Amino acid sequence: MLLNPHQREKLDPGNDREFYAFPRFVTHVDEGFIDQLTNLYQQHLQPQTRVLDLMSSWVSHLPDDLQFDHVEGHGMNQEELAKNPRLDHYFVQNLNDNPKLPLQDNDFSAVLIAVSVQYLQYPEAIFSEIHRVLKPGGIVIVSFSNRMFYQKAISAWRDGTDALRIQLVKNYFRSIPGFSKPEVVMNVSPLPSFLQMLGMMGADPFYAIISQKV
Repeated sequence: MLLNPHQREKLDPGNDREFYAFPRFVTHVDEGFIDQLTNLYQQHLQPQTRVLDLMSSWVSHLPDDLQFDHVEGHGMNQEELAKNPRLDHYFVQNLNDNPKLPLQDNDFSAVLIAVSVQYLQYPEAIFSEIHRVLKPGGIVIVSFSNRMFYQKAISAWRDGTDALRIQLVKNYFRSIPGFSKPEVVMNVSPLPSFLQMLGMMGADPFYAIISQKV
């Protein structure tokens, strides 16, 4: 197994469905991060294909001018998913309780996970499922910053640096035979040290890990 039991633990072990029961119509990263993610999707996603937006919410950050045959959404809050205008269909499922996706084999050209991978307690099972539902040559884009619901992130993520989190996601891909070598995209603009001493916050760092089903 990639993670030991301690690394999978959350500070809040309560039912995830209760935690996400109330809709949060907010974005969890800043506009700079969102623009970079949309541009990355523009570069890597193909029009008129089938896309799975895993661990989604009320917005998918897909380019407005890029149209798809079908966008399948998944998340934890039905109200949020129902508000998402890019989803053609969606389902609600707690992946920490049941990692099996109710989707066909070799059905999607792209799978996206935006700012949510830190909550997966059994990422090996989820990435195996991602590989199963992807078409050969299909792409996976996992994006994240340094923000999180701290009490719901797994220990391996919560206690790590950004560099260790990058390595962790790369290892998720490497744990499943049949993914290409993960590619890292990152943009970090640190503030000068004197501004950090004043408690000022810089822009959200942008990280994305990209791989394909081979």
